[in-house]
Amino acid sequence: MNEIWRLRPGVTRSISAENFTGAKGAGAMATEGTGAGAARDLGRGWKVSPSILLPDRRTATLADIDGSGIVAHFWLTTDRGRLRDLTLRMYWDGEEEPSVETPLGDFFCNGNGELALVDSDMIVVGPAGGLNSYWPMPFRRHARITLENHSGAQVPVYYQVTYQLQDVPPDAAYLHAGWRRANPLGTPAVHTILDGVRGRGCYAGTYLTIQPNAPGWWGEGEIKFYLDGDGEFPTICGTGTEDYFGGAWNFDLGGRYGVFDTRYTGLPQVLPANQVYQPGQRFGLYRWHLRDPVSFAEDLRVTIQALGWQDDGRYLQLARADIASTAFWYQARES
Repeated sequence: MNEIWRLRPGVTRSISAENFTGAKGAGAMATEGTGAGAARDLGRGWKVSPSILLPDRRTATLADIDGSGIVAHFWLTTDRGRLRDLTLRMYWDGEEEPSVETPLGDFFCNGNGELALVDSDMIVVGPAGGLNSYWPMPFRRHARITLENHSGAQVPVYYQVTYQLQDVPPDAAYLHAGWRRANPLGTPAVHTILDGVRGRGCYAGTYLTIQPNAPGWWGEGEIKFYLDGDGEFPTICGTGTEDYFGGAWNFDLGGRYGVFDTRYTGLPQVLPANQVYQPGQRFGLYRWHLRDPVSFAEDLRVTIQALGWQDDGRYLQLARADIASTAFWYQARES
């Protein structure tokens, strides 16, 4: 951890609806905005522009930063019932295709349509829908963060992007995040979390939602990391879904799922919470590889099986499962 008492290089800037550019001395200058009516007796400097309104089928640029630096904190809140209907994208150093492209909710460990509170090192979600990211996001020349609305309605967006303008070390890699969903999964019941990654980098984390659509325990499936030319068989193979996400024995505590969230692993969401082993239940899980990043030199592919149990003690492929994943990784820019 960075000791707070150590002086850091560079200067801190922050972009919000009260300072769209993050420029020094340019905050709280608005004379128009979503708070103008409430501030009409107070005037400039009194929360005149705390948010934006994002119409349906429109994309807002939340941050457009020139220079070299690192995004340190990203906070946002909006209509929490539409978190999968908004798409978050991040572009580093002028790239045409985004390095980060996920539903807003899944980036913040909220992909099940109902609010999940999360208390971890990289993602914190507080009451009543405050979305916080602490993923470090280096950039060398330019950074752009956008949000697209395809929810069918206009939504309010409150946000703040805080970053440090500084030189970035030559060994700093770029944050990437990608989302995949299979509904139904089909057979073989193997979900691809990440594929097609070429170059050098490290795998940093997984957020997973699953609705098994079959009764009984659903988490026997193994996660597999295929590294640097692996063929049929992976270099790293886990022992079960609950094991990978930091739990054990079906997350079962006396006939109830044990919901938990910690710095690096968690099962923060079980819906409905008062049931167990029911086919229509939905689950949200995360695992951050901060202490154990999976490094690769040439390429990476990550998969997870969806396995339950048959009555005769054999595994059951969960072909009807609805499974979605968000992969987080850092990758060097190809020269």
